[in-house]
Parts: sequence; C-alpha cells; structure tokens
Amino acid sequence: MTTQSPAISLTDEQIAQYAADGYTLWKKPVFSDDKFARLQAIFEEDLEKYGENGLDTIHFRDARLLEFLLSNEVLDLVEPVVGPNIGLWSSHFISKPPHTGKATPWHEDSSYWNGRISTMEGICTVWLAIDRAMPENGCMSVIPGTHTNGFSEYEAVNTEENIFGTEIKADQFDQSTAVYFSLEPNECSLHEARIIHGAKANTSQYRRAGYTMRYFPTTSKVYPERNAGHKLWLAHGIDIAGNTYEN
Repeated sequence: MTTQSPAISLTDEQIAQYAADGYTLWKKPVFSDDKFARLQAIFEEDLEKYGENGLDTIHFRDARLLEFLLSNEVLDLVEPVVGPNIGLWSSHFISKPPHTGKATPWHEDSSYWNGRISTMEGICTVWLAIDRAMPENGCMSVIPGTHTNGFSEYEAVNTEENIFGTEIKADQFDQSTAVYFSLEPNECSLHEARIIHGAKANTSQYRRAGYTMRYFPTTSKVYPERNAGHKLWLAHGIDIAGNTYEN
C-alpha cells in the first residue's frame, strides 16, 4: 500500500530548541512508507556491496540517494535552521552491528572539516534512523548547548574500542548533561555541526543503522583546493558564495 508523504514542518519550539541547544528531534515519519522502504532497500544493497566502512559520501556512487537527499521532506526540515539557500554537503550510511559495533567517541564534526569550508556555522546534519535507535544499541547522544565553538581539545583513544582515534578531553564538557536520541525507523534528529556528540558501543543484539544527510548554507564557501573530488549539489534556492555544483 502506498501512502502519501507526511507533512513536514518544524514547530517554533523546535526551531528555538535548535538555536539554543544545537539540536532537535523529529519524532514523526520523514518519508511515506513506500519511499522509506525504498531507502531501506538501497541501504541494504550498499551495505552488502561496500561494507560498513565504505558508506561515506555514498551518494557519490549511488545516485538513487539523491531522490532522498534533495527531497522536499528533508529540505523542509532543514530550511528553518539553515536558511533558504541550501547546499548538500555530504551523506553517510552508518551501521553498527550487534554486539561488535564500536563506540563513537565524543567529537565535533567541525573538527574533522576544519579548513575545508569558510565557516562551520550553519551546517546541519539530519540523522535518519534506518533501524530503531536506542541507548542499548548505541544511539547518538549530544551535549546540549555546545555548538558555539566546534574546536575543543582532543586526546588519543583506543581504536580497538572506538571508531575514531581521538576524543574530546573530559574536562572540556559535562558528560552528565548528555541527551540520548531514541528514534524509531523513519524518524530523525537534526544537529549543528559544532555540537559535541557521540555514541556508546552497540552491546545489544540489534543492529543500529542510520543515514546522515548534511547541508550547509550557500553563504559559506567550500574551498575546491581543500576538497579534491568532493561533490556538491545545490539543494534549494541559489548559491551566494560562488560554489560549484553538480548538474
């Protein structure tokens, strides 16, 4: 049975929460049932084809994902927090297998993208749940209000237990304030690129998979010389900063 795409619109309260805390949750279906089922099927195909470590910027290799990345359903969520002129920055299927899924250390996305774009301010990640996400299987967590800097101090961690080799030093934030994002399939969170976030290891019997869809305001300049091979799409509105996009 085919269902219509649900109406998508952040409330004033959600927009205010995103501005104050650096995140908000969308606890409703993003896509219609049949459209989400297509996305799930694409994920399973790409997971089998490329493996868990080969799914970053997956839309560069699988153009079917542009239907979802450039969809009104997602962009209507993003526009209130990014603005009317939106570029597609990146996307990534993330899969943590049961029992063996490593922890994601506390980090800021901005620290990994430093120097690639003129400012980290305004970059938004939509984290769409493919599977159910909960604390038991390593759902994402954030430290509210930590999205105004984006460049904390880091230290080395064990890569046998963590997917990254560095983590924000414990004295840089208050871990007791962490908020965990429990999401049903087809629900999502939105977070600002500078917020401190992470995820515990998946010690449960349930896989945790999600699709991150990342967007930037086109007032920001993406430096071509620091982004070799990186492709951008103009998702909505017009370009302001003189970026180059795919057709």
